[in-house]
Amino acid sequence: MKVVDCFKERPVISFEIFPPRPNASEKSIERFYDNLDVLASLKPAYISVTYGAGGSDNKSGTLDLCRYIKQHYGIEVVPHIPGINFTTSAVKSYLDELKASNIENVLALRGDLPEDGQIKGDFQYASDLVTEIKRDGDFNVLGACYPDVHPEAKDSVDDIKNLKCKVDAGVSQLITQLFFENEHYYQFLERCELADIDVPVQAGIMSVVNERQIKRMATMNGVGLPQKFLRMMNHYQDNPVAMRDAGTAYAIDQIVDLLSEGVDGVHLYTMDNPVVTKRICGAIETLI
Repeated sequence: MKVVDCFKERPVISFEIFPPRPNASEKSIERFYDNLDVLASLKPAYISVTYGAGGSDNKSGTLDLCRYIKQHYGIEVVPHIPGINFTTSAVKSYLDELKASNIENVLALRGDLPEDGQIKGDFQYASDLVTEIKRDGDFNVLGACYPDVHPEAKDSVDDIKNLKCKVDAGVSQLITQLFFENEHYYQFLERCELADIDVPVQAGIMSVVNERQIKRMATMNGVGLPQKFLRMMNHYQDNPVAMRDAGTAYAIDQIVDLLSEGVDGVHLYTMDNPVVTKRICGAIETLI
């Protein structure tokens, strides 16, 4: 099933997870699958599976986990494909593996630059990767977008022009980078409308549980942190439980506002955390 069809009944709630590291301990892997049982029980429309951060390579982990989710839970999956990790021939080989596993959806990304800044694959831009994927088969291709503007774009106009190229290349739905100020998302939708970008745009939401982690991610991805959010983090930084609960409440407040505005959907960056994800889903259950 192509997950773009889920938008016939909106809003769409989906999750992102990341597979265990290749060198993970047996105990960590067991805990991961226990957590996955809980996440799957919340019945997301689909689950996207990351590939590797900072240019790292975890193709087999992503593919194996996608197969497991689809077969074990009957939930549609969306493997991430970062272009900087792939040559053209490697993309074709990977897509063949996905076809053999009856996986019809992919998230096409440029990918995080490695520490040395060198792109080792053949795809400098996500739009180039989208073109190659569409050439190779009937995949539903998802793309990423940035309400707070891509950190490498000159400005919001340049960012939207690049996004338009990606959609024109064959992207049928978009997921935003995490954001913490809904007004930035609404302004982004206005820019999309002006650029004739007419595909579903899911809001990417993450619940903060760790101040250092979220600040690092925000810096990497050019994400703005509003004063209200910063005050919350500063107030609860020395109390992990309170930070988790406050972060969950902040995310729920964001999602309630988004749902009231008729958002296409919400993509939860779960960080493989079933406790927080279950709380969020429980809080919004009657609003969907």
